[in-house]
Amino acid sequence: MGRRFVAERRRDPYYRAAQREELRSRAAFKLAALSSRFPIFHEGDRVLDLGAAPGGWSLVARDILGGSGTIVAVDPRPIEPADGIEVVRMRVGDARLLGRLGPARFDVVLSDMSPRISGAYATDHARSVDLVRAAFELASTVLNEGGAFVAKVFQGDLLEALALELRPAFRSLRTTKPAASRERSSELYLVGLGFRPRSETGS
Repeated sequence: MGRRFVAERRRDPYYRAAQREELRSRAAFKLAALSSRFPIFHEGDRVLDLGAAPGGWSLVARDILGGSGTIVAVDPRPIEPADGIEVVRMRVGDARLLGRLGPARFDVVLSDMSPRISGAYATDHARSVDLVRAAFELASTVLNEGGAFVAKVFQGDLLEALALELRPAFRSLRTTKPAASRERSSELYLVGLGFRPRSETGS
């Protein structure tokens, strides 16, 4: 880890706040900001958190729901156990994942998945788009009608086509960047509300 990165992180108010509030990562502030701007969560929701490690988004979702919902966190990496959060240690795209999730559908699907950074921007952007597609493929199977989908993606020339692919599946689809994202970061978040099953979209 470079000295410049370490110095920037120490100056980062969201990183310092995460440390102070004993949050698992600064990413928790991103979901909190998104949920305050968009009606992502509702009382009693079942939430699927993809690429959940270290678990920050799952904890935020649990706290927003106030114990009224169900959180399932999916990641091949270990996640520290927490009350109210079920952990499934599998990779998104694993053919066995649907079986592990069971027949019950979800009201919210979250994806903060990020590719392993190669340093080649076009490659990293394309990989981030592929991760969104993988998350949406799963979401299109497990989301309840009217549900919400939130996914991280890097800016780039494939973003417009990705949004066009996803837009018919939702009543609204917005692209936004929370204040907690680093200023020089290329990450954005797609927020789809009012999921419409494929039978309704004609696909």
